[in-house]
Amino acid sequence: MATATKAGTKPTLAEVARLVGVSAPTVSKVVNGRNDVAPETRAKVLAALAQIGYASPAQRRVATPGPDVVEVAFDALTSAYNTDVLTGILEYAALTGVEVLVSITGGASHTGLGPQPRAQRMLDQGRAGLIVVTSAFSQAQLSAFRRHGIPVVVIDPQNPPPPDVVSVGATNWAGGKAAAEHLLELGHERIGYLGGPEGAECNQARLHGYMSVLMSRGIDVKPEYIVHGKFRIEQGIEGLKRLLSLPERPTAIFAASDSIAVGVLREAHLQGIRVPEDLSLVGFDGTAQAEDSVPALTSVSQPLQEMGRSALRSVLRQAHGEPLDSHRVELATELVVRESTAPPAALPAA
Repeated sequence: MATATKAGTKPTLAEVARLVGVSAPTVSKVVNGRNDVAPETRAKVLAALAQIGYASPAQRRVATPGPDVVEVAFDALTSAYNTDVLTGILEYAALTGVEVLVSITGGASHTGLGPQPRAQRMLDQGRAGLIVVTSAFSQAQLSAFRRHGIPVVVIDPQNPPPPDVVSVGATNWAGGKAAAEHLLELGHERIGYLGGPEGAECNQARLHGYMSVLMSRGIDVKPEYIVHGKFRIEQGIEGLKRLLSLPERPTAIFAASDSIAVGVLREAHLQGIRVPEDLSLVGFDGTAQAEDSVPALTSVSQPLQEMGRSALRSVLRQAHGEPLDSHRVELATELVVRESTAPPAALPAA
């Protein structure tokens, strides 16, 4: 069989696909041992691969014994959330002898590679799978990995992943509900919400949990009390400024991440607003930030390290051809009451 490649170069799977007359995803399925390929087609692809001397990632791992390598993609590693998730991944990797490669994307639009080249690169490098953490990777990007037979797990996806991609998260709706119920039980009715990206699934679930409690008590959900942004400290700073500019200020704030809550604490201190005497505050994540803040934050704790462990377990099960219990894993949240919440008192006059 003649190939279309130059002498001394390794044919790509796309070139093999053209030679055999099938699609590149079909060649990828054969390379990765998928069973959803017709026997006759599989035989043709295997013959072509054997002729060019191509070794699949699995074959290369067998030929050169070594641990599975799983890539973990973050937008950034600057948050306590990401650090806790990574800790869980690394702990489970140490138990299972897996190597972890961390990549920082800076956001899906800044990866530098399109979905097909990135997937092909991972395939050529013999990656066992990919874990994507809180990223806005598009369905097209995630689907490209799956078409190449690369196991993918997404933790707290900002966009709904394709149905064949596993996602791991927490009970965000229940967590938002618990935060609002706690503040209402203390006597607050004017409760602001400082959230992350408006379209992010986890943000929407936390917001809807908060809204459901207020509406069930007959309390109007004021649009001006809801401010979306990023899960960053800056959102807490700017969000509090915006809420303080309202004619009727909230007496409590539910921040959709601990980082946002830390920003609220910083700005409140600058504004001379005492927490919780003048303003109650609830965060979300249950990171070390919540425990170390002054005052210590009441926060909805999600099992971030277990989310990381669960994601790596799922990737490895897929890589080894083991069945999955579910494509959607939700772990329970828990409200941890600390020092940042108290019955309402009037804020200082504007």
